[in-house]
Amino acid sequence: MLGGIASVQFGSAFANKLFSQAGPGGVVFMRVAFGAVLLLALVRPRLTGRTVSDWRAAATFGLLLAGMNWSFYEALNLLPLGVAVTIEFVGPLGVAVAGSRKPLDVLWVALAGGGVALLGLGGSSEHGRSLSGRGILFALLAGACWAGYILMSQRVGAVFSGLDGLAAALSIGSLSLIPVGLISGGTALLRPSVLAGGMAVAMLSSIIPYSLELTALRRLSASTFGLLMSLEPAVAALAGVVVLGQALRLRTALALGMVIAASVGATHLQRTARPEAIG
Repeated sequence: MLGGIASVQFGSAFANKLFSQAGPGGVVFMRVAFGAVLLLALVRPRLTGRTVSDWRAAATFGLLLAGMNWSFYEALNLLPLGVAVTIEFVGPLGVAVAGSRKPLDVLWVALAGGGVALLGLGGSSEHGRSLSGRGILFALLAGACWAGYILMSQRVGAVFSGLDGLAAALSIGSLSLIPVGLISGGTALLRPSVLAGGMAVAMLSSIIPYSLELTALRRLSASTFGLLMSLEPAVAALAGVVVLGQALRLRTALALGMVIAASVGATHLQRTARPEAIG
């Protein structure tokens, strides 16, 4: 999970650098399409003999992946990386609330939720300008898709062996992104430098993290996974500082600290417990 978190957030930072050339839609299309092609070539999934229910799960998973990536990149084009990811965290936070069974889990969820609320209601970016309302809405939409992704990952991991389900889902997701990719990217999608950047983003943001997360979800419950993913905002803020040169304001740092504290508390309580097997 830690490897997946680092890969996807630094991949997002590098993706941001391509927005000026291909736009968020063009970059997300390259990310998902190249990810699908690479995974199909590496995994060579067995797709015959599947039931309608299996394909329905893969299609739903693919559409959620496409929606999550597209809305997040639109948010990333309007908000600092750390801010976008922290607001997006309402998705896994919702999964954690729904799956919580212990009173102390509610404390960690409330602490993380307070951090997200502090950031979202703070009202300004690291440069003192007002946060984009459209950017916040896109980040919330990405969070909703992220919650669905967590839950559907369990289903796909249970009915497809290895990474077969992920390969099928990415293929379906890439097809759904063709319109926004062509509209946003246009002729830039034909430039070798842009295509090379899209391939790198696909590796960092799709192939590596999704493969690691699907493996992790076979060993963790959805609620535990959602709580541990609260490390995402901190890594995103670090990637924003290192790759994009984005400043980190005091309010943002405090919000991230609350989210990290919730993650540490949840991890400490779960470390000696036997994880719930999935699939």
